[in-house]
Amino acid sequence: MTATRLPSPWGPRWSRWVGRALARGLWNTDVRGRENVPDSGPVIVVANHVGLVDGPILHGVVPRGSYFLIGTHMFKGVLGALLRGAQQIEVTGSGREALAQGLGVLKRGDVVGVFPEGTRGAGRADAVHGGAAWLAVQSGAPIVPTAIVGTRLTGETVSVWPPPRRKFVVEFGEPISLDLSPDLKGRARQEAAQAQLAEALRGRVESTLATTDLRLPDDDGDRTHKPKEDR
Repeated sequence: MTATRLPSPWGPRWSRWVGRALARGLWNTDVRGRENVPDSGPVIVVANHVGLVDGPILHGVVPRGSYFLIGTHMFKGVLGALLRGAQQIEVTGSGREALAQGLGVLKRGDVVGVFPEGTRGAGRADAVHGGAAWLAVQSGAPIVPTAIVGTRLTGETVSVWPPPRRKFVVEFGEPISLDLSPDLKGRARQEAAQAQLAEALRGRVESTLATTDLRLPDDDGDRTHKPKEDR
């Protein structure tokens, strides 16, 4: 059986500084709760997903090097070369190889990032996929629910590149551990884990929205929509 190839630790050592420059230099990102990300050991950062720049922003402000699960459609051209150089995890096909790599990274004691909604949209975390929950069940790693607000406004497409100095908020919530009954097995255990993760992420998003004048977009980012002026 072929061993799973794990991403090298050197990738985030340089790429997180690129993300930080974007978050703090190009845009105006208010980062809250950094102390909630454990200083060491395996961690799963899960966040809502609104726009194109969510990934690099979050990668830049997580206080440790991180490895995000990213769809294969993003690994094209110059961006693809950057993502590979940053040693981010490419999700192809069923996603099994990406999950195996993510689990290996967690077992190594590093940080894995996941956008469990699976695609950019309104960012309310109404529905989440099971990959992050599976990683939490298999690794026992704590989950840090994280809210991102401001990276896309109503009427902008999901591929928008926000104008300079737009304000964003990124808030890391307190880490949680899954509380699963030992009687739950198989699919039932996975579904319970997924439900707990979704509840925690929705709660984090709602709590963050209650403390800022920024709002999530009220559309799904349809590419036919015309962007409104930044405000």
